[in-house]
Amino acid sequence: MPSCLGLYVESNFIKYAKLNKDNNTVKIDSFGIKFFDNLDETIRQIIAETYSFKTPISINLSEEQYNYLHLFSSLSKKDLENVINMEFESICTDNGVNKDGFETRYVLVNQLEDKEKIKVIHISAPKTELERKNKLLEENEIENISPISMTIPNLLEDAKKENSIIVNIEDKTTLTTVIDNSIYDVTTVDLGMADIFNKINAKENSYSKAYEICKNTTIYTDEGKDLQYEENEYLEDIMPILYDIVGQVLKITNEMLTTIDKVYITGTGSVINNIDLYFQEYLKEIKCEILKPYFINTNNAKVNIKDYVEVNSATALALQGMGQGIKAINFKKPSGKEKLLNLLLSDVNFSNKTNGSSNGFDLDKALLKLKRPTQLLNIALIVVIIMYSTISITLGKLIDNKEKETQTSIQNIQDGITKLDGYKDRINEKASEYETIIANINEKTTISERNKKLKQAIPTLMNNIMTIIPTGVQVYSIEAVTDTHIVINARAYNYEQLGFLKVKLGQINSRTGDPILYNVVSDSGQRVTETINGQNKNFVKVVIEGDLLPE
Repeated sequence: MPSCLGLYVESNFIKYAKLNKDNNTVKIDSFGIKFFDNLDETIRQIIAETYSFKTPISINLSEEQYNYLHLFSSLSKKDLENVINMEFESICTDNGVNKDGFETRYVLVNQLEDKEKIKVIHISAPKTELERKNKLLEENEIENISPISMTIPNLLEDAKKENSIIVNIEDKTTLTTVIDNSIYDVTTVDLGMADIFNKINAKENSYSKAYEICKNTTIYTDEGKDLQYEENEYLEDIMPILYDIVGQVLKITNEMLTTIDKVYITGTGSVINNIDLYFQEYLKEIKCEILKPYFINTNNAKVNIKDYVEVNSATALALQGMGQGIKAINFKKPSGKEKLLNLLLSDVNFSNKTNGSSNGFDLDKALLKLKRPTQLLNIALIVVIIMYSTISITLGKLIDNKEKETQTSIQNIQDGITKLDGYKDRINEKASEYETIIANINEKTTISERNKKLKQAIPTLMNNIMTIIPTGVQVYSIEAVTDTHIVINARAYNYEQLGFLKVKLGQINSRTGDPILYNVVSDSGQRVTETINGQNKNFVKVVIEGDLLPE
């Protein structure tokens, strides 16, 4: 009975799911989440608890990068591979990195915009990261190392003909677009649960507690927004992140040439109650729901379905390890034994047969290939000994000649070094003088530039606030406490709007490369009631502080 242990490793915790397959029936044998201080020890503990000492392991790839190429479908397989390699080399050159430091895989999909072209989803990962994964599990059998964005569709039911986007909210968020049961696009969003956990951990000093807080958080609909902020102070840390993720999903749906039928939400973010309803408010006509593994019977499940969903990433990896999904994305290299077996059986005929019980495997030919006559072995040994002796004598002579040349070169180099030492002392004296002059110039330049920036900072601040202030937020005072420190008093009907203002004040502007304010902080806010035009209005007042210039 095939089985596999899926391990999904994040920065602070690891998800695991051990799956068994009997014929076409898939079952989850054991699963869970563990926070860790020592990753090696935690993995050994999981393997022991799930009794997976000899079970194949499937683990997620990390630090992968995606590139997309659009090539003519008429290219031959060989030409296609050459073009892909050349394009990737060009990308590496443009980014100033060595292509030999990466392991690559790619998937071909039909391009929607141009039927004469194919789209190449090209995935690259640092070889150092792959070595780290292999070393982490060197005592176990690694079956698969794959990117989670390409394996998460394994949880979808193949029979369903629908176009969908899978929003996998883990440390970072990946948006996998699936068209006609095939992966069409992967978008990586550098926002996710890591940002939320870090903010809550700063208050609670515990990642496990931050996880439980998210698990017990409920997002209400529009009618209950005032209530949710009164009950949960952490929503100001959660909602701006979810808002930006929803924005990325909306962008994809608007740019797609085909209709998206459904948006599935999975990953650690799915533990937040009503997150699917929050997405539904923005995506309107597209149905949004939590992604449930296709093989889980929700009616007969003895375990709460939410518990299964929490480890979806690990479950998808386990399915990949049992042969489901796209095999071309496996970054695990074949072992020495596998390479040897492939070499020995490279000429064996596996063609389908209608007669006999061999099921297409030519056993006689395989055995004939594996047997090596003793005479051939003896001849091979004699040839190897003669070649070794000849090469040894030749190399000995070459080494003697090179040693003499080396000694001569060493003496010449030492003479040159003696002369250079004299030049070095004089150069150092001049360099010290120049460094003093440069330091004085830099100090005066820095003071001048700072004064110039301060002169323009206040007008720029006012203009920037006007462009980013959300609807419903009132900024009723802006005070310069010092020449660089700004205090802003604002109010709104709920925390979400004020939290959005705070986030935008500290975000990096892609055009200028600087935020509106540096070191942005705010107090927890205060809910007050004021009488306006004879009516009592409930407001949330908050004080936001920041610096015009970096420290």
